[in-house]
Amino acid sequence: MPQDVAALRQTLSLAPVIPVIVLDDISAARPLAEALVAGGLPVLEITLRTANALKIIEEMAKVPGAVVGSGTVRSALQMGHSVDAGCQFMVSPGASPRLLEAAEAHAIPLLPGIGTPTEAMTASEHGYSFLKFFPAEALGGVKVLKAYASPLPDITFCPTGGIDMAKAREYLALPNVICVGGSWIMPADAIAAKDWKRIEALAREAAGLGK
Repeated sequence: MPQDVAALRQTLSLAPVIPVIVLDDISAARPLAEALVAGGLPVLEITLRTANALKIIEEMAKVPGAVVGSGTVRSALQMGHSVDAGCQFMVSPGASPRLLEAAEAHAIPLLPGIGTPTEAMTASEHGYSFLKFFPAEALGGVKVLKAYASPLPDITFCPTGGIDMAKAREYLALPNVICVGGSWIMPADAIAAKDWKRIEALAREAAGLGK
């Protein structure tokens, strides 16, 4: 099936910021998720970039209120693993035709990444109206998405890549942006120190951005 627009809209509307998580320490999974949810950021993207990513997903999915998805999804195999791990959505860095076709076999929605108007149009032709703009800052950021609004009025974006608190506010002011993805809410030193209160405070600040 094409992208489940209603399901993805509901998920992406839950908070203005989606934490993009790269984590390999299984023992940190639940407390990190609990801190983010407590701070008002329930939608969590766990990237499949570490050896324990799927176990991290399974642990975070046990946290009440957490809406867990997989990130850096690049193959049909990873899609199957995402479903088995309890994901409610998937995010990919790109939008190859083969990947978009593979997503049709799964019930949970995919948020494909794009970087150009051609890629956005290709995804749209496959039934996708919510797209990740990645890497956002490297590709021109707010100015580019503002330029996309008129020729691509039926597409809504979640920009990710190089975004911090200040830049997030600028993106969220655009009418074609539903939320942003970022990792500034989870500083590496805070995770290493297991400073969950600090992460919760940063999450609360990000959740206050609104839309």
